[in-house]
Amino acid sequence: MSCTTILVGKNVSYDGSTIIARNEDSADGEFTAKRFVVVHPDEQPRQYTSVISHLSIDLDEEYSGLQPMRYTAMPDAVQKQGIWAEAGVNAENVAMSATETITSNERVLGADPLVEYAPAVGHQGEQGYHAEVPGGIGEEDMVTLVLPYIHSAKDGVRRLGALLERYGTYEMNGVAFSDVDEIWWLETVGGHHWIAKRVPDEAYVTMPNQLGIDEFDIEDAFGEQESHLCSDDLREFIESNHLDLAVEHESLFNPRDAFGSHSDSDHVYNTPRAWFMQRYLNPYDEVWDGPDAVHTPMSDDIPWGRQPERKITIEDIRYLLASHYQGTLYDPYGTQGDERTRGMFRPIGINRNSQLAVLQIRPDQPESCRSLQWIAYGSNAFNTLVPFFSNVDGTPEYLESTGARVTTENFYWANRIIAGLCDHSYAGTANAVESYRQKTGAQGHRIVAATDEQVARLGASDTSTANGEVRGILEAANQAIAEELKKETDALLNGVLFTVSMGMRNGFRMSDN
Repeated sequence: MSCTTILVGKNVSYDGSTIIARNEDSADGEFTAKRFVVVHPDEQPRQYTSVISHLSIDLDEEYSGLQPMRYTAMPDAVQKQGIWAEAGVNAENVAMSATETITSNERVLGADPLVEYAPAVGHQGEQGYHAEVPGGIGEEDMVTLVLPYIHSAKDGVRRLGALLERYGTYEMNGVAFSDVDEIWWLETVGGHHWIAKRVPDEAYVTMPNQLGIDEFDIEDAFGEQESHLCSDDLREFIESNHLDLAVEHESLFNPRDAFGSHSDSDHVYNTPRAWFMQRYLNPYDEVWDGPDAVHTPMSDDIPWGRQPERKITIEDIRYLLASHYQGTLYDPYGTQGDERTRGMFRPIGINRNSQLAVLQIRPDQPESCRSLQWIAYGSNAFNTLVPFFSNVDGTPEYLESTGARVTTENFYWANRIIAGLCDHSYAGTANAVESYRQKTGAQGHRIVAATDEQVARLGASDTSTANGEVRGILEAANQAIAEELKKETDALLNGVLFTVSMGMRNGFRMSDN
């Protein structure tokens, strides 16, 4: 799946939180409805079978009897191709976002082919019969297989890495893990190999569907493992397949050069998104436009991570993951440029955004109310981002009840309808959408702050996520946020429907009465 990821280290987020955020986008020509749910331990599968790869894994055996934890997830509303849990936070305040589809090259895939499902050929007992061969794990599976069992971000890397080495994968992916102290980013390299790097506390990372890590300390990965981890035979894999492209070896190994892609399509689909995000967060660090630009939308060397010029807020993340090159020649809704430039690059806020999950782990709150899962559904160019506490036993119906039927009674379909209307009257509806975002965002911040105060006044001796009284308070807060959200979403839908209806081509100004 095409997606866009931003990771924000705790020293450059506005409140000291670790933040991992990702748009989940449907494939071209598809629109995938999503739900927000809580998965309880008794709902976690013990024998897991992937729909796409037909791989079966005994999770009790895989985790040596380790019991799964409760966790939030964003599964498909209609599970034709499996769960696709995508993003969530578990009962120990460890977050996971999976996956960002990334790219590779022929040398890597030739050395370590992807583990793809092969259906049975013929009938058993007949000449030429070949039995079914399961594939590896992929985006469909990873959150379900890993998040319920991990106790830290680094633990998540190691557990997913072990699964990749054992079962392989049928696609190239990037996966984010976070806890209150650290963010780790894992990238698959071929069918069984992987690398992972800790995001520096003073940096943010942008990931637009490309293998992104551009510096990797192999000595650390095979030594102290403070900031780097990898598959057990990575050093031999690189050497035996001549994957290191460095002319001189005075600097750190560059995985993007060795394992990544360098295609013309990257310059249309991927690199422009990294360019726009970093242009926004570091506007004065370098020249971004014109003939003197240090990096252009087509640059292959845009850094994986860098320090921003100011601390990053939730609103910055929402703006970037909803963006469509505003203020440039490339904005499909803009007035600059021409028809060629306005459709040149793939937007971040695209029509087939399915859901956005911003996972925020806050150090200044007790474990019982530490984690927030900010959620948006549908095309981010026309929706809003609102917070929900993750340490709960259930989620509001407005976000959980998504089904195949189109209805304004849930958040996903209401946003899809709003986006379809607003796209045809961008100028006429933009102010209404912006007001809606500001009002719902402010309401979310206000209710979160009031709930934090309520939990603090409770003065509970048990500040862990196991405190059922606190979970009840958080559920009530989530419900209050959802009710305000529904009211404002209904009002926006009413307003944009009126605006678009007044612009219908069969309108006529003479009144009939």
